[in-house]
Amino acid sequence: MTEQIIAPALPSAAAELPLDESLQQRRFQSLLRLLEITRLLADEIDAESIMEVAVREACRALDCERASLYAFDEATNELYTQVMLGFDIEPYRTVLGRGITGTVGQTRLAEIVNDPPSDPRWSSRIDKATGFQTRNLLAAPIIDAASDRLLGVLLLLNKREGAFDDFDLQLATAYCDHTAAALHRAELVDTQRRRQLVEAALLTARDIQRGFMPTKLPEFPGYEAASWWLPNQEIGGDYCDLIKLRDGHAGLIVADVSGHGLGPSLLMASVRAALRALLLLQSSPESVLSMLGKTLHGDLQRGFITMFFGSVDFHNHTLHFANAGHAPALHYSAKRNRFRTLEATGMPLGVQDPHDYTTGPTIKIDVGDLVVLCTDGIVEAMDAGGKQFGVTRLKDLIRKNLTLPIGELAQKIGGEVQAHYQADAPDDDLTVLVLRRLS
Repeated sequence: MTEQIIAPALPSAAAELPLDESLQQRRFQSLLRLLEITRLLADEIDAESIMEVAVREACRALDCERASLYAFDEATNELYTQVMLGFDIEPYRTVLGRGITGTVGQTRLAEIVNDPPSDPRWSSRIDKATGFQTRNLLAAPIIDAASDRLLGVLLLLNKREGAFDDFDLQLATAYCDHTAAALHRAELVDTQRRRQLVEAALLTARDIQRGFMPTKLPEFPGYEAASWWLPNQEIGGDYCDLIKLRDGHAGLIVADVSGHGLGPSLLMASVRAALRALLLLQSSPESVLSMLGKTLHGDLQRGFITMFFGSVDFHNHTLHFANAGHAPALHYSAKRNRFRTLEATGMPLGVQDPHDYTTGPTIKIDVGDLVVLCTDGIVEAMDAGGKQFGVTRLKDLIRKNLTLPIGELAQKIGGEVQAHYQADAPDDDLTVLVLRRLS
């Protein structure tokens, strides 16, 4: 059964970092803490422990005096204090939509309130009960992306230096996203407890992997894009995405972790989290891959990752890319009816000590041109006789179907590969990401 995946639009890019080096360093350290929480949460399958870790690490990363996590009770339509860092009082409940916390839960929009007492929604009940004085606060919703359910609200109180700003808002939102993913994983694990341990772990990892694959791609003027993905039964480590970068360009990403099973799947989850964090600071492909390799070096002792990262400039219609040993990566020129291979500019991540990646040749994208990125499962799929699908057949298939809408073209590639291997499931994950210039 095929599954077309089209990826979600991302939040707006982080504001430009100030020139103040100390502030930039503090923000960089906050991003490193964001990477650390992915490792900490990966070890937790208990919902209460996940919430405690999330509150503690978010409070440290944003340098706050206090923090709380309000869980959402769907039965009563209330938010209640599940974790209160720095407070020792009885649990507190508030109706969804009431107060600042309830408003954030209802609207699902994070808010900064730098003078709470002047806000008509503010309640001083907890301040009076504890003797604490709230000067400023940041509240962000925790939403399960898989089911679109509200799980709770993260509340951060009193930033130690200055007031909360847009960078803090995006960082808190990222913490909430990782917390929601971890809580979703915990829920899946709990659902599967009665089954055999291996089966439960594999099913959970597949759901996690599916959650990290795009379901709706962002739109860009003059271009169209689509993706297609089919997982291997044993669970692999494919990842693809189309991301709006902080410089206004579009990031084209396809990656593949070596091996199959729970380990590669969880490693790819860490890679995705690290990549999203680094994109708050960097947009250039060579810088992103270089920093990613250094950040993940300690996690890649038993495997490696191939990755293609391209940046599409819609003003000049050019593609800049860096390629960590990934193939196939192709550019089709409509004028010349010719394919160009977007060659590797460095070794796969984890193959050797971290090194700096270079940028490949700049690719001019003319009207009708295609950028086609796949994982190796596409070209290495074998039929009953041991014959691979191959790059040549992939190119011929694209030429024969150039007039198809982009979504149908991605599905056509996937469908032909499925027909080629003629088995219940492929030997490897199958992933396709296609971009076409329309005007």
